[in-house]
Amino acid sequence: MAELRIKEVCKEKGVKIMDLSTMIGVSQTNTSNIINGKVNPSLETLEKIASALNVRITELFEEPTNINGYIELDGTIHKVSSKEDIKKLAEKL
Repeated sequence: MAELRIKEVCKEKGVKIMDLSTMIGVSQTNTSNIINGKVNPSLETLEKIASALNVRITELFEEPTNINGYIELDGTIHKVSSKEDIKKLAEKL
């Protein structure tokens, strides 16, 4: 099985593992075991996780795009290191 990126996606979205557990209706222990590769989640659980994090299910498996740079917007320089950073800047436009 491919390595899951749930922990990274949670960090990108600002979602704590405890909160994710509540959102998907799975115990914190089981959620932790899924994230750490100790338990293989069912497709249904992966769908719940993707839905809770508002991402496509494939994003739980995809390698992250390396983003690292600076963007100047209205005279202010912003460091960007994720898709979320870029989305937040785009919302300001």
